[in-house]
Amino acid sequence: MKKGKLVLENGQVYEGFIFGYDHSSSGEVVFNTSLTGYQEILTDPSYYGQIIIMTYPLIGNYGTNETDIESEKVQASGLIAGSYEENWSNHDGLNSLDDYLKKNKVIGISGIDTRALTKMIRSEGAMRGMITGEDIPDKKLTEKVLASPKMSGLDLVKFISSRKNYTLRSGHNDSKGKKAKYKIAVYDFGIKKNILREFLKYDTELKIFNAESDYKEILDYKPDGIFLSNGPGDPEAVVYAIQNTKKLIETNIPVFGICLGHQIISLALGAKTYKLKFGHRGGNHPVKNHLKNKIEITSQNHGFAVDEKTFDPDIVRITHTNLYDNTNEGIRHKKFPVMSVQYHPEASPGPNDSKYLFEEFIGMINK
Repeated sequence: MKKGKLVLENGQVYEGFIFGYDHSSSGEVVFNTSLTGYQEILTDPSYYGQIIIMTYPLIGNYGTNETDIESEKVQASGLIAGSYEENWSNHDGLNSLDDYLKKNKVIGISGIDTRALTKMIRSEGAMRGMITGEDIPDKKLTEKVLASPKMSGLDLVKFISSRKNYTLRSGHNDSKGKKAKYKIAVYDFGIKKNILREFLKYDTELKIFNAESDYKEILDYKPDGIFLSNGPGDPEAVVYAIQNTKKLIETNIPVFGICLGHQIISLALGAKTYKLKFGHRGGNHPVKNHLKNKIEITSQNHGFAVDEKTFDPDIVRITHTNLYDNTNEGIRHKKFPVMSVQYHPEASPGPNDSKYLFEEFIGMINK
């Protein structure tokens, strides 16, 4: 395998071996603690602009397929693995991870001490980095990294939201002329396919709207409910979404948000967000549900959080809290039918403890 380097903005350089598409790629370097699910993680649009460290040491051992995907392509800028396994085995598998990354023109690097690298990220915080096979001095590579954009202030949603609106219908209303029981307008800020699959388990028609669609276009659809999806980048930079959400909350139509959608709703309600030191990414995060007084193990992927102290307690009820660092994980509006969570109840990958939230949203629509 060809030798390559991971170069970080703090000047650290890690040498390893290139796999996947051989080119140079920069992004914010973050880590994910999931034990499996690298294909779902790589294709999650929330990872747009990021290079992912997989803390599980062996990556590639079950190859890739056409079902474990969360979007139409790999969205991450790069992948860092402790050990890449070329000899894969999976009854659903079609290609090696190496071939999959080459097809998607995404670079990977292996042979790096991902334990030491993750400990450094935990200590110093997520930072800009570059994976490259270029044989040029480390100093020049570091200068290239420092010239790349920081994540704070970036609106990345506009790069990955669907350009055209489209409609999906569940199998409940396949018969000719039969209308769905629920019409849900979906704001696509970088939506994962499994969120759509969860909604389609109900008798639903989903109309997926581009992230910059005006709130009036949403209302013209006459939805029974409105969903705000996950997505990448700094939530405060997605100004158009915040402004549209303010208008939609006041219509009294039920609103549900996940991850970036939760942050957009919070900002629309007057709260503030801030960048976490190294974020929450993985399938093993404990969250307390205050409404049920239960602990849920959740799937997470976010680098920003809502500042709980900036909520107006007269209008917002805190419903979920992250037990690792006590950051906010969920809210409900005290007047309007609005609910949102910071984590990913649809999982993929991860545990299914929180899938009840889709049913709760349908119940909110029924009321």
